[in-house]
Amino acid sequence: MFSIARENQPVEGCTVSRAIYDTQDFGITYFSMARDTDISAESYAYQKIIINHSGILDVYYSDGRNWELNVCNCIITPINVPVGMRTSTGSVYTEIRLKEGVNLNKAVHEGEVFTLAGLVPYQSGRIVNMDIVSNPGLKFVVMAFDEGTGLSEHAAPGEALIFALEGEGVIGYEGKEFTLKAGENFKFAKNGRHYVKANGKFKMALLLTLED
Repeated sequence: MFSIARENQPVEGCTVSRAIYDTQDFGITYFSMARDTDISAESYAYQKIIINHSGILDVYYSDGRNWELNVCNCIITPINVPVGMRTSTGSVYTEIRLKEGVNLNKAVHEGEVFTLAGLVPYQSGRIVNMDIVSNPGLKFVVMAFDEGTGLSEHAAPGEALIFALEGEGVIGYEGKEFTLKAGENFKFAKNGRHYVKANGKFKMALLLTLED
């Protein structure tokens, strides 16, 4: 159990990036930006999902359009349009790079600020799932657990990263239990056996790398 925000604290006057997964089809990178720093607007041949974990992050286009991301806010950037980042407070965020042409869930749209927790509702006695991205190499899922629901023990087919979004859940992993609260993260190794139980209502996102 860890916190992306706490473990990637900004360095005064600097922007720091840490790639944790990088393939031809997708990549996952943590960014930490000190206050009053800027990443120039540049265009890429792929979309990016930006998830802000701390501070306020301004995402801007070269044509002057601007979006303010608070903690837990997300945005999807467009292909081949110059996009930059800047912050007056300091910010830590995750960038998920997607292969060109990947299919996104129609509930999300590029250039619109949204929260992952806001994508799925609670339903009495049920678990509600939404695949934001699902392709042969990557799955990004948001899940809402009603109180008392959970997932039985199973093994992940690839490495997995959990984002706790709302409430509190218990993660069982390789014979140990961990309590995960909103804003915290957990990482599974490939084939790591785990289960999830909701302490009250609980929402989380799961970023899963799918390997052959």
